[in-house]
Amino acid sequence: MSLLQEEREIILGNEYVDTFDFAEVEDFVKNASKELFISHHFKKKNKMLVQPRGGFPTYKKQFALYEFFVDANVDVLPLTIDSNTRLNDYGTAKKMLRLSEDNDVDMLNGYPLVNHGYRTTRKMMTHFNKPVSLRHGTPDARLLIETAIASGIFEIEGGPITYLLPYSKNFPLDKAFLYWKYVERVCANYSKLNEPINRESFGPLTATLVPPCITIVIQLLEMMLSLEEGVKSFSVSFSQSGSMNQDIVMGAVIRKLSKHYAAQIDCADAAINLVYHQWMGAFPTNKDYAEQLISISTVIASMVGADKIITKTREEATGIPTKEANAKTVANTQYSLGILNGLPNVVDQEEEEILTEEVHSIMEAVFNDPADTLWRKVFNSIKNGIIDVPFSPHIINHNEMITIRDAKKNIRIIERGSVPISDRCYAYERAQCDLTKDTTSIVNDIIHDIGIMQ
Repeated sequence: MSLLQEEREIILGNEYVDTFDFAEVEDFVKNASKELFISHHFKKKNKMLVQPRGGFPTYKKQFALYEFFVDANVDVLPLTIDSNTRLNDYGTAKKMLRLSEDNDVDMLNGYPLVNHGYRTTRKMMTHFNKPVSLRHGTPDARLLIETAIASGIFEIEGGPITYLLPYSKNFPLDKAFLYWKYVERVCANYSKLNEPINRESFGPLTATLVPPCITIVIQLLEMMLSLEEGVKSFSVSFSQSGSMNQDIVMGAVIRKLSKHYAAQIDCADAAINLVYHQWMGAFPTNKDYAEQLISISTVIASMVGADKIITKTREEATGIPTKEANAKTVANTQYSLGILNGLPNVVDQEEEEILTEEVHSIMEAVFNDPADTLWRKVFNSIKNGIIDVPFSPHIINHNEMITIRDAKKNIRIIERGSVPISDRCYAYERAQCDLTKDTTSIVNDIIHDIGIMQ
């Protein structure tokens, strides 16, 4: 028995898991409908896929949500996981699920997949026969992804950096890398049986003034960590930044460099897709403005030429969106995409050149770390501040990089900390901003920039 299989049997021996039948699950994946695989839909490339967010605690409410989405012409169904499951607290999730079912009140903020189990959940997935994306935010997702794939969920979002630095304060980063290595290997193994399992990185990070170079570097590194374990379908992603120009440049650079760095590790045969998140920062409370913001982000996604767009709703600022609001935004986004039908993409050459240079500089510094494996090089680079995510709560993150918006709303680096961008690029970034103001004024500008869409 392989070491991985030994570890899998230990993980799946969890007290909250019904008996896991490896042979039956393998047989299910082998014979599963191609329609369940997002990698199959990406290959068809007919149109940009539209995916909302959404997760309810009970099977009944999740099923009803999917019915609404299907009526709204959704391309990809979401399965958002509750926060107890994200923290591997399956005991509390089980109690809250029971309370939710008994009282018809949502006691969880998502679907407790482990507690429902794969036999139950699979009935829902195969009933709708559409690709489902697992959205979760879990540093240790080993049990969760085993249950997801056994249920017929063949896209797994997240990664050791993107699901840790924005969400966690103390969870050990080195453990996260090893737990996600397990995820990659399991996904790679199942990918040999049918269409590939698609892995998707979480580009928005903290969704708070993250400069494009940091977003792209982390996307490329999570892609490489996944591909080196044998994954054959991967989605890089980023979210609306607040500057249309910057988004178009980011889209061009991330597409070009993901192919470049995949080839560097002899994985040019892997399918790399691009995902665009509608605005992930604080939403306007005015619902009409919220709808305008959603429409604009759909236009940008079309200009970027994204393979998939992840939608928001007009209720974003006021609480968890209803199934009606979620379905409405899917229908509106599909309508907008139908009108746009692709747009000319004119990339700002100077911005593209600067951003490309910044990304190459940081990537080179990561690769030059003396550690013997890529994950250790990345770990050391975060520990040393070579990769620095603004507003990350994690204790390992340096938080020395300071960013602000320029007059055109582009995110600019005004303090680089230990991030090794060249003096030329740094001077360019700073030159776009008015730095003659006093510190208080600059801090006030940053606070304003965080709430720019409100």
